[in-house]
Parts: sequence; structure tokens; C-alpha cells
Amino acid sequence: MTDKTKGILHIIAAAFFFSLMTFLVRLAGNVPSFQKAFFRNIVALIAATVMLLKTEEKFHIKKGSLPFLFLRAACGFTGLICNFYAIDRLNIADANMLNKLSPFFAIIFSIFILKERAGKRDWAAVVIAFIGALFVMKPSLHMSFVPALIGALGGLGAGVAYTFVRLLGNRGERGSVIVFFFSLFSTLMLTPVMLLHYTPMSPKQWLILILAGFAAMGGQLNITAAYTYAPAKDISVYDYSQILFAAILGFLFLNQIPDIYSLLGYVIIIGAAIFRWVYRNQPS
Repeated sequence: MTDKTKGILHIIAAAFFFSLMTFLVRLAGNVPSFQKAFFRNIVALIAATVMLLKTEEKFHIKKGSLPFLFLRAACGFTGLICNFYAIDRLNIADANMLNKLSPFFAIIFSIFILKERAGKRDWAAVVIAFIGALFVMKPSLHMSFVPALIGALGGLGAGVAYTFVRLLGNRGERGSVIVFFFSLFSTLMLTPVMLLHYTPMSPKQWLILILAGFAAMGGQLNITAAYTYAPAKDISVYDYSQILFAAILGFLFLNQIPDIYSLLGYVIIIGAAIFRWVYRNQPS
């Protein structure tokens, strides 16, 4: 089995675990979004801590990385809260699709953060993807539009966060340190809210949210492994299989069926991702 094939399998596994996390977060029911986010992060924090303790460098951070770790964590935390808010109020496939706008937002913010120049085809992909997002969001003056708007903002936060991850990676920072810092930051931000506004949960809800945390950890480990085996330009498009997994879980267990506008939006956004993937893999 080639490294590229291993990378593809790992990124599809990551997509499954992240869609499972989304499904479990929705299945937990009437628990506040911040409380669900706390469980997602506390499990990741424990896992990242164990991983770092097993390394020789432990919790060492490279000189100059701290400001960028903080910015990555803040943007990622904002994106996470927006995404969880959308998951609780939208069709889970729609919420996942809006979160997958992150690579297109990353193109925009890479100009400012990484000083990279986007080509005409990159900008075309961004415009096409945002047109597709309008079909999923269905803009209106009605309050029902708010969760979709917040879901898109979650994609924006994730896109900026991923751009800072690339910057940190270019500086040689370890992936486990980035995950640890993000999880620690998110847990510290959510703990005071948890203590002040904790909503009692049934044993079933406790179990579901703990499983959601492990599903998120499975997704994080697999996506890290995927990009260890193959570069993003070769395998990133397979990450959109998460939408298929989310749609199947939503249909089978939540009786959710995306409407025709959402389906058209999925096709446009995924089409934009495939378009960008194809031309980025062409010989120079």
C-alpha cells in the first residue's frame, strides 16, 4: 500500500469520526452548546497531555510560537462554538457543509497571515464555493437564517485557525503541542461558563458526550496521520466525504433529509473543492 493510499484512508477515517462527533453532539439533546464543547475539548486535552508526556521534549514550545498558538486557539475556539451552535439547530449535513467552507476562507487569510498569493483559479474556487454556501444558508430576514449564518462563521473561524496551524507547522512546531494548546485554551474558556450555568445531564447524555469527545480525538489523530503520509494537495478533497457520512447518519437516525437547495449547495461547494484539487495537482 502506497503512502498516498494510506493518507486517503486516514483522511476518510477522520471524516467519519468527525461526522460521528457531529451526530453525537446533536444526539445529546437539550444540553447547551458550550457544555457540549467542553466535553469535546476535555477528552482531547487529556489525550494530548498523555501524548506529550511520552515525548522527550514534553511541553516545550519553540521560541516565538506562543503568540501564534494563542491566535490559532482563539480562532479555533470561536469556530468550534459557532459550529456546535449550528449543529444543534440545523440539519447536521448542512452544519458540516458550512464548516467545510474553511479551506476557502483559508485561501483568503493566507494572503495576510502567510503572505501567500492566491491565483485566479483559487479566487474562482472561493467565489463558486461561497455561491454554493448561499444555497445551503438560504438567506432571509427571518430568524431561521441566524443558525446558518453562525455556521458559516464557524467555517471562517476554522479557516483562520488552519492558516495559523500551517504557519506554526512551517516554524517547526509539533502537532501535538498545537492540539494541546488549543484544547487547554478552550477548556479554560469554557470552565467558568460550565460552573455558572451547568445543566444537569442524564447518564445517557454523559455517555454520548464522552463518546463525542473520543470521536473528535479519533478524527484529530487520523487527520494528523493522513497529512503525515501525503501532502494536502493530494488528499484534501477526500475530507468532503464527511458530508456524505453526516447525511447518512442524519437520515438513518435523525430523520433528516437535506432539501433541494442544500443538495445543490453541496454539489457546488464540493465541485469547487474538486476543481481546485484537480488544477493544484497538474504539472507546473
